[in-house]
Amino acid sequence: MMTTTLRGLLAVMFAAFMVAGCGTTEPEPVMPPPDEPFEMEPDIPDEEPAFIEPEPMDQDAFGNPLDEFGNPLGRTVYFDFDESILLRQDISILRLHAEFLRKYPDRTIVVEGHTDERGTREYNLALGERRGDSVSTFLIANGVRRGQIEVVSYGEERPVDPGHDEIAWSKNRRGEVIYQ
Repeated sequence: MMTTTLRGLLAVMFAAFMVAGCGTTEPEPVMPPPDEPFEMEPDIPDEEPAFIEPEPMDQDAFGNPLDEFGNPLGRTVYFDFDESILLRQDISILRLHAEFLRKYPDRTIVVEGHTDERGTREYNLALGERRGDSVSTFLIANGVRRGQIEVVSYGEERPVDPGHDEIAWSKNRRGEVIYQ
């Protein structure tokens, strides 16, 4: 008795699913006859169009490079004590300089190498040269022509901060990209 009732219940449920599944059909789209012109309604947006920000300029009125936000591109990279290896935080700035110089192959730069006051004059001039060469080598590796770059070392001769402590010295251990 239980099996007959269960079979009947299953049969009713199966029939209900079949009717529900077959009862919905999508209407076919109505196309106008070929001899009548077909006009689409204009697509009118519901809201005001969004403000489209203009593309930023890549150089200022003096031809100096700007970053993607229109700000002057940073031109100073810093070095650790007695080192000429580029720091990770300066790589992105130098890549932007390389991109700019590739885009404008007639532009040239001078890379100035600087040191702090510690060490002999001769040693600091050589270290400043190595720092300038590090920047130059990076730019050349990123597609800048060698003829666009000149390297000059000032050693300890042009400090940014005349102080005699680690804060001042860290500011003076630098390479500067100067556009001509």
